[in-house]
Amino acid sequence: MSASKVLIGCWLALAVLSTATVLLGNAGSTLLLAGAVLAVALVKAWVITEGFMELRHAPPMWRLLLFGWPLAMAGGILLAMSF
Repeated sequence: MSASKVLIGCWLALAVLSTATVLLGNAGSTLLLAGAVLAVALVKAWVITEGFMELRHAPPMWRLLLFGWPLAMAGGILLAMSF
C-alpha cells in the first residue's frame, strides 16, 4: 500500500475516533464512559504512532516506549478517578 493511502486511512480513522470521543464525552459522566473515552484515546495514540510516525517498521522497543506512555497515563487517570 502506498504511503499516501496509509496516511489518508490514518486521517480517516482519527476523524472517526475523534467523533466517537465527542459522542462518548457528551453521553454522561460515569467511570465506564471515562474508560471508553480513554480506550478511544489509546487507539488514537496507536494510529498516530503506527501510521503517521511510521513506527510499524521500527524496532519493538521504540514501539513499546511510545505506546507505553499513553497506556501509563490512561491507567493513572483511571486509577485517580476510581478513588
